[in-house]
Amino acid sequence: MRKNYAVIAAGGLGTRLKDYKHNESTKVLIDIGGLSMISSQVMQLKSWGFRDFIVITNPDFNDLIKNDLQKNFTDENISYVIQPSPKGIADALSYVEAEIDNNSLLTFILGDNFFGENPLEKINLDNFSGAHLFVKEVENPEEFGVMEIDKDGNAIDIYEKPKEYISNLAVVGIYIYDTSCFENIRKLTPSNRGELEITDLNKIYLDQKKVLSKVLSSWWIDAGTPERIEELKKLI
Repeated sequence: MRKNYAVIAAGGLGTRLKDYKHNESTKVLIDIGGLSMISSQVMQLKSWGFRDFIVITNPDFNDLIKNDLQKNFTDENISYVIQPSPKGIADALSYVEAEIDNNSLLTFILGDNFFGENPLEKINLDNFSGAHLFVKEVENPEEFGVMEIDKDGNAIDIYEKPKEYISNLAVVGIYIYDTSCFENIRKLTPSNRGELEITDLNKIYLDQKKVLSKVLSSWWIDAGTPERIEELKKLI
């Protein structure tokens, strides 16, 4: 079986959560029912069967995040890389290349995304190549990247926060890639906000016709606001 790394993007500061219940650092250290968000994330991934973890942090809070995880996980294989400056989610992913074995896979998850089911369940990854994306029906697609699919359920295109209705299938914050993702990231150019966008990376795979997708049936929370954090606490 190919090694599948759990790669957690934990470098975002979460400005919308600044001062949430006296939070003075990064959002992934906010308490979620007795554990920090980042430790809750590792617990979620462990329950899905992951044993190898790479956590992407930022220079300001790397030590705090590392100390929190070392306190809660003493036997797990967790390594850390630092994204020097906030230049986008795809840019963050690029820093793990040296930590990944050849011919392995990486499941890339945003540190504030939580799920009511294991998205990888019943997915055969033995001969997988390309990108596997996950979508969830939402009532507010204008707030997310959304996927357009054909009548057979195949991905056609992805649109970032479309102002006009295209689809109600939001692309959630978990992605499976083979190691070609690093070469594809090097093809990206910064967006208008100066970042390497994960949507643009996924569009490269779409152009290559190397995208699989799955619609999730259970709950999903992008815990980036105080309201969503309170909802998450109730669910987990």
